[in-house]
Amino acid sequence: MTIKLHGMTYSNYYNMVKAIMIEKGMDFEEVHVLPNQESEFLLKSPMGKVPCLETEDGFLSETGVMIDYIDSLKIGPSLYPEQLFAQAKVKELIRHLELYIELPARRLYGDVFFGNPAMDELKGQVKLQLEKGFASLQHLASFDPYLAGKELSYADFYYRFSVGLATIVCKKALNWNALSELPNIKGLLDLMDERESIQKIQADQARDA
Repeated sequence: MTIKLHGMTYSNYYNMVKAIMIEKGMDFEEVHVLPNQESEFLLKSPMGKVPCLETEDGFLSETGVMIDYIDSLKIGPSLYPEQLFAQAKVKELIRHLELYIELPARRLYGDVFFGNPAMDELKGQVKLQLEKGFASLQHLASFDPYLAGKELSYADFYYRFSVGLATIVCKKALNWNALSELPNIKGLLDLMDERESIQKIQADQARDA
């Protein structure tokens, strides 16, 4: 059975998984579906979120779980380092990006992308959270040139599709040009955008816009 990725091209988590499978040269199909609470979809993704991954053994939800499953298939190169502590540092970076950059920025997605203005109090809260998240990322990441060092890792795909959106939120909702004001941020985004997997994602997004 060919693996099927269920979701939509404008979901950043969908694109993380999709880019990694492209990077690995995997054979997979895409199934377009929006987040929903229909009983049939909840059997596949219990929270009704996208993406979810259809395998020959059943469905998986949650991006980190899907990526670890894909890694375990040993198709193409692993994007985890061999050394165990280095692996843990990549996972630490992923968790940091999820909790302290992606999630705070998501609180203003309605304001930036869907025309639902946010209160100034919420904007202030998010700015403080993002300032702290980006500052701590500077201590945690190496940017040498990739997030965890000289080799590409799964953390770089989380970075591309979480930090990329977060900098848009910063500029449009917070009048903060984080892309140019914060060290290292733009350089790694530009480096990731050179990859064929990311360019394929961008082309598919433009097609579906």
